Amino acid sequence: MAKNPIVVGTTFAALAALAFGITTPFLQRLGAGVGPFTTAALLYLGAAIGGVSWPGRRKEQKEARVRLGHLPRLAAISIFGAALAPTLFVWGLQRVPATYGSLLLNGEAFFTIGLAALIHREHIGRRVSLAALLIFAGGTTTVASASATGSVSLLGAVAIVVAVFCWAVDNVLTRPFADLDPAAVVRVKALCGVGLTGLLAVLFGEPRPSWVPVAGLLTCGVTGYGVSLRLYLLAQRRIGAGRTGSVFAVAPFVGALVAILLGDRNLGIATLAAALLFVAGVALHLTERHRHKHSHEELSHDHAHSHDDGHHDHYHEVMPKEPHSHPHKHDALIHAHPHGPDTHHGHRH
Repeated sequence: MAKNPIVVGTTFAALAALAFGITTPFLQRLGAGVGPFTTAALLYLGAAIGGVSWPGRRKEQKEARVRLGHLPRLAAISIFGAALAPTLFVWGLQRVPATYGSLLLNGEAFFTIGLAALIHREHIGRRVSLAALLIFAGGTTTVASASATGSVSLLGAVAIVVAVFCWAVDNVLTRPFADLDPAAVVRVKALCGVGLTGLLAVLFGEPRPSWVPVAGLLTCGVTGYGVSLRLYLLAQRRIGAGRTGSVFAVAPFVGALVAILLGDRNLGIATLAAALLFVAGVALHLTERHRHKHSHEELSHDHAHSHDDGHHDHYHEVMPKEPHSHPHKHDALIHAHPHGPDTHHGHRH
């Protein structure tokens, strides 16, 4: 059996969180005076640049392709994840402290876990359920504390929460695409987002930004919305939407830490308490171990795979040594090994 997919998937999700979280405080500064639609368009233009295929890929390592039949779902993903979410997030971030706005992003994990269980029937279990509740409690503490002191625009906080919910919908809708070429998925989603938000920016007459915020927002887009999404898809491929969302809850801590280093001092006892709840929730997820005897039904599909993972033993005249993609069939199988709720492990518990 190959490397533990839970460990590999968790690592990809943590790297995605790092790439996204580090950009949040910079968005608040770079987006000042720039319209929300223009900001979102620049971010996803950067994401499209980040979706350019990485060099050094050999022909036998090709991923499953994005096809015309995928476009309706990709359009929905673009509306929620590349248009509504970033626009609302940027608008709300201009009305709340950067530390506070970063911590509010933890709600994405809670919403993603719930939607993944509801839509994809992903097995959550007591540990991940408790983690989600702790994360939700941390977000509630943050909102209640800031609203009581009057230091934060309630409307700005609500905008960020709605943005986070839109990203959670995006995460769950994206789950079936985790087995496709992640670079291609990023490019299609990003270009659709650029088209939607760019058109709205023109219709609403938003002013043209200077070259400094343009360059900065494009850079944030490459890192936080391009590279991050590719890593997120690779994580979903191994551990599903819910658990990837849980690990991605590391992103707000990264953003809050960077905001504090940049001079944001909106850090009180309630915020620290909320952070501890967030840390406890993430820790519960990261320490999850999932191994049991399970069965696989007969299945035919197409995705990138290798022949050392215990699931792909079909015949090739010349056995490929590298990951490759083609339509293939799985016979029924019963075995036990560490696994997450990926394409091959949607069994009931």
